[in-house]
Amino acid sequence: MIGNLPPFLFYRGELDARDARSIAVVGTRQASEDGLRRAARMVCEFVEHDVVIASGLAKGIDAAAHQALLTAGGRAFAVMGTGIAAPIHPAENRPLAKAILGAGGARGSAAEQVLAHQPTGEVHLPAPQRRHSGTTLGSVVIEASSTSGAKMQARLAAEHGRLVFLIRSLADTQPWARKMLDESRAILVTASSEITDRLGRAAGIQRAGQQRQQSALVGL
Repeated sequence: MIGNLPPFLFYRGELDARDARSIAVVGTRQASEDGLRRAARMVCEFVEHDVVIASGLAKGIDAAAHQALLTAGGRAFAVMGTGIAAPIHPAENRPLAKAILGAGGARGSAAEQVLAHQPTGEVHLPAPQRRHSGTTLGSVVIEASSTSGAKMQARLAAEHGRLVFLIRSLADTQPWARKMLDESRAILVTASSEITDRLGRAAGIQRAGQQRQQSALVGL
């Protein structure tokens, strides 16, 4: 239920009712060691609260989030900028993508708007960020510069009426993050519980989404 809804999505794997209670964990590809540790720690805490994690299979924060989640036994889905039949990019994350899908594809999914065989490229941006925002309840930005795609996702999530969570270390170092907080377009968090406490149950989230969709269709 976003204004710039993609016309279609492809996915591999199995969708699950639990996916309605999902959070995007995103950040820069050039992540620091502290940033990688923060992402892994927060994701492990999300798993304890049955939160499904979405990320993009990129280097840096995305890969760290997915790897931590799989290690903790949680559920993930990856939102990518390539077609589902195209090779995973970067190549080093292909084993990670395979692990997410898991045996029989029950582990997660990979969704994107581009055609099935279409390769990666800048022409697809900001589509991955838009899908990340549209398919989750909110986005947590771990580490991102002013030119990062994660900053773009934070902006899109706010425009979509989704929750935007910025951790303190990001707010302390990035003027764009501080500006979003000052404008009340984002929420400062110091612990994962400050995020999970704002999330409802998956079944309730799913019902609310269906009701909004029905209302939108009636209005057409």
